[in-house]
Amino acid sequence: ANAVLEKLIAKCVAGANIAELCEFGDNEVDAEVAKVYAKKKLEKGIAFPTCISVNEIAGHFSPLKSEPVLLKDGDLVKIDLGVHIDGFIALAAHTIVISSQPVDGRKADVVLAAYNALQGALRTIKTGNTNYDVTEVIGQVAESYKCNPVEGVLSHELKKHLIDGNATIINKATFDQKVEEHEFQLNQVFALDVFISTGEGKTKETEYRTTVFKRAIERTYTLKLKASRAFFAEAVDKYPTMNFTLRAFKDETNAKLGISEAYKHDLFHAYPVLTEKPGEYVAQFKYTIAILKNSVAVLAGLPLNVENYKSEHKIENEELNKLLAQSTKKEDQKKEKKKA
Repeated sequence: ANAVLEKLIAKCVAGANIAELCEFGDNEVDAEVAKVYAKKKLEKGIAFPTCISVNEIAGHFSPLKSEPVLLKDGDLVKIDLGVHIDGFIALAAHTIVISSQPVDGRKADVVLAAYNALQGALRTIKTGNTNYDVTEVIGQVAESYKCNPVEGVLSHELKKHLIDGNATIINKATFDQKVEEHEFQLNQVFALDVFISTGEGKTKETEYRTTVFKRAIERTYTLKLKASRAFFAEAVDKYPTMNFTLRAFKDETNAKLGISEAYKHDLFHAYPVLTEKPGEYVAQFKYTIAILKNSVAVLAGLPLNVENYKSEHKIENEELNKLLAQSTKKEDQKKEKKKA
């Protein structure tokens, strides 16, 4: 996941075609997993298709080849993807700004807010703490940069062949949007997903075509159209439990036709393209993490070079700064415990 993410970051330049970048990302995932456990018959490949969402577009933008969109200088770009080997999933997302100069203004605010919120969340996740302790830290960091966590975002526990386990961390709790409180347990694995906005943090569906779907395993229905049945059979064969994009199917017209009937009868879950208000910016960082005895291991996800981002805001809260100063390395945490 990290290797492909790094290749995509290098290719995100002004004039690059997002559809081609997403296709490149998916092809690279398949190429990378082919190198591991090559002699064993294991199901492996894409767990979540490459999505590249720009500026106010919050996520799930993975366009078809027939619907090209080009990157521009100054764009704030979120890259999101997932890999699995034998059903064990690694998800990662990273935000960059296409610029040869240090980034300032609201773009710098939101990128630093999202990255530091992720780092604060990472250091809060441990046995004994709850999911709402993490939500609180995300909110505090966002507020320091005059930004808001995006509503409706959940970090899910990951299990074999399950990308959206029942244990969750909510990015922002509201009167209408809450999750069940739970304490973190040893050996849990989470896709820690942080979305921060310069706006109110409220997203809505766009007019862009939804291309990302996942099989609704609990639903059955006999499809009427031959094209729909062929599409459904291919989708279930290739992606029985994981997310996929319509771009992965050779016949784009058949895929669009097939998903239409299948989705109408609830055979797939859709991941629509979401957006903030025009003129706002949304940043995302995602790590796959595992709760170990003396530490939290980062299994996937990249560090950010914060020196490239110059914000006029900073975290003043002393407790937050102490939290962010903590090491996440196992050896350092053991030393700190001995000192205590």
